[in-house]
Amino acid sequence: MAPAKLEVSDCNCSICTKSGYLHLTVPKSRFKLLSGSEALTTYQFNTGTARHLFCSTCGIKSFYVPRSHPDGFSVNARCLDAGTVQELVVTKFNGREWETQYPTGRGPEFQK
Repeated sequence: MAPAKLEVSDCNCSICTKSGYLHLTVPKSRFKLLSGSEALTTYQFNTGTARHLFCSTCGIKSFYVPRSHPDGFSVNARCLDAGTVQELVVTKFNGREWETQYPTGRGPEFQK
């Protein structure tokens, strides 16, 4: 369960911009898929690290394994049930220049 106030990232890369994805990144230990795993299909490109998971029935990408956090998940905050979040704090992220944002190829907690 997520807190009522969430901090999310708005990435300007082509795939996130076109899909309207708002990233809520969570560790694997905080993510639990309750149902529907049998309907998921995976799309990978570029380095193949990110695993974009889509519903094979409706095409929605509500979460995926991001390249920046391969040990966690990015949940699309726009897919959370209405009424579960009171406030979204949105931070812009320059995904068009991904390599300059994450020079080691991992998220900020791995930059050390």
